[in-house]
Parts: sequence; C-alpha cells; structure tokens
Amino acid sequence: MTVASPGILAIFNNVAPGREAEFEEWFQHEHLQERLGVPGFLLGRRYEAVRGEPRYFNFYLTRSADVLKSADYRTRLNNPTPMTRMVMTEIFKDMIRTVCHQSLRLGRMRGALAVAARFAERPDENALKAALENSLQDKGVACGEIWSAASSNQLPFSEEERLRGGDRRIEACVMVETLRLQDADRIAAALGTQFPSATIGVYRLLCEINRSLGPIFTAAL
Repeated sequence: MTVASPGILAIFNNVAPGREAEFEEWFQHEHLQERLGVPGFLLGRRYEAVRGEPRYFNFYLTRSADVLKSADYRTRLNNPTPMTRMVMTEIFKDMIRTVCHQSLRLGRMRGALAVAARFAERPDENALKAALENSLQDKGVACGEIWSAASSNQLPFSEEERLRGGDRRIEACVMVETLRLQDADRIAAALGTQFPSATIGVYRLLCEINRSLGPIFTAAL
C-alpha cells in the first residue's frame, strides 16, 4: 500500500499599509483556529520577514495534498466569515498560494527562523535534495523540507480567491529552519549561490498552532 506524502499549503503575502492591526486580529484570533478545525489539517506556522519579500509567510501541514481539495476545506473556502471577507477584499496583497506535496523532510527538530527559497519554474529535484542534505550538515540547522507544487489542474476559484482577485503560485520551495539568524543568513547565502533563479527570504517565527496542542507563541527575537 502506498502512503500519500503530507500536504503543504504555502502562502506568502503582503498587507495593505495601515491595516496590520486588523490583519493580526483576524489571523491570530480567527483564521488559524478556523483552518486547524478542518479535518486533515495538522499544523500551522506563521512567520514575518527579516530579509526579503513578501513580508509574511505561513504554511499548513496536512495529512495529504488531497485534504486541500476536500469537500470540508472547499466548503470553508467558499463560505468566508464576515471578517475573512473583509481581509480578503481589502487587506491581503501580493498573494502567492500553492498546494504542495512535502516530497522530502530531514531533521526532527523545529527552528526559530526559516529560510524559504521559492522557485517560479520547476527545478531539478535531485539538486534540491542534494542542497537540503548539505544544509543539514550545518550545526545551526534544525530541519529542512522540499515542497513540490501539486498538479496544476486547479479547482475552480474559491470564493476567498475571487475576493483576493486571484493568486500567484510557485512550482517548488526549499524551506530550512535554523536556530539563529546568523545560521539562516548562512543557509540563505548558500542556497542563493546554488540556485540564482530562486527568490529567497529569511523569516522569523511568530507562532505555531498544532491540532492537538493549540497555539504556541514565541517571544520576538
């Protein structure tokens, strides 16, 4: 029996100037809990940029990519709350949203920072794997993952995406979590040298929500 690889919903976005407080209120006190209430959602992590763009990055881990096209999730997307409707219409900017397969994960720990190397075109999977394995030799690295975009046979626009005016997508992402900022900068530089076409950002963790534990907040660095 073949076991499906975990799914990842990868999201990068900016926020309309002056609307940060509303965005935070919605994200922290409605959105995260709502998404983790969907069957098959396991974990959500939020980040803010230290270097690079867009300003915000978050991802959700699901049992498989199929969860992200399930009837339960589609129902949620097509029936946004009043606050979600306002945020999608007025506050979300420069949205990059992609359903991915977690094709490889190395390391058992989690880090305080994340280096995200995004690819607009599908890269050589073997080169990504070699780069990730090399990164895990660094003592400042906690873990790393490769995310590959799921089939481009997209479902029709959800109501949430319609409100945003459509989203961009990526083809792949290498995400490396590190212990400290200097570790993240070192990994970002190495990935940038190896993959000059990648868009690379360094992000600090804001919070994590786990289906079993609930939200876990971290102090600012």
